[in-house]
Amino acid sequence: MLKRLLLFGIFAASISAQAQREKILKLPSFDKPLFHYGFYLGANNNSYKIGYKPSSISDPEIEVESSIGFNVGLIADLRLHNNINLRFEPGLMSNTKTLRFNHIPGPENINTREVGATYLHLPLLLKFSTNRLNNMRPYVIGGVSYDHNFSSNERNNDDNYAGEFRTTTNNFMYEVGIGVDFYLSYFKFSPSIRGVFAINNEVKYDNKASQWTDPINYLGTRGVFLHLAFE
Repeated sequence: MLKRLLLFGIFAASISAQAQREKILKLPSFDKPLFHYGFYLGANNNSYKIGYKPSSISDPEIEVESSIGFNVGLIADLRLHNNINLRFEPGLMSNTKTLRFNHIPGPENINTREVGATYLHLPLLLKFSTNRLNNMRPYVIGGVSYDHNFSSNERNNDDNYAGEFRTTTNNFMYEVGIGVDFYLSYFKFSPSIRGVFAINNEVKYDNKASQWTDPINYLGTRGVFLHLAFE
């Protein structure tokens, strides 16, 4: 019995010590400065939302197949309030999408287009955080961005008749997300899941009426991305 009590006492003491260790705040002064920097990495799965309009094409159907892309960039964070931060997160966002025009008969070079997109992504965001819970802090984030598409081919005179599906160069988007700040020994790690949504129509119509772009009323980026911030 004495042995059991002794073992139980040692076990309870170890649990208590562990609990005490867990309550030790890491980076206790991290959120006090007015301004701080960081960087982020991530992966995205962006597609297109497509809306149709009346045209000479009956029953248009455009299928979008997306692939996994990447995000990378910098973070500038301004503390506005104990629970509100203004963030500027300039970076690059890249991925490739395949459009299949199911209403166009023929081989792949006629009814399939591969659309690459590499954006200079310039978002201005508001981050709303809860009070700190030991070494973690949940938050929601959202804002708007200007996106410059280096791969748009907007100024290219070749259109779909020459095999080029063109999109606009200058675009505006909004994004929303949720995440958690984890305070570690030497830095803050903040994973989040975000959605990005184009505001403007991104399609560049062909030089003359065509079966590729005529049925499209709206084509805009829609996607989700995993955002891993290190601050």
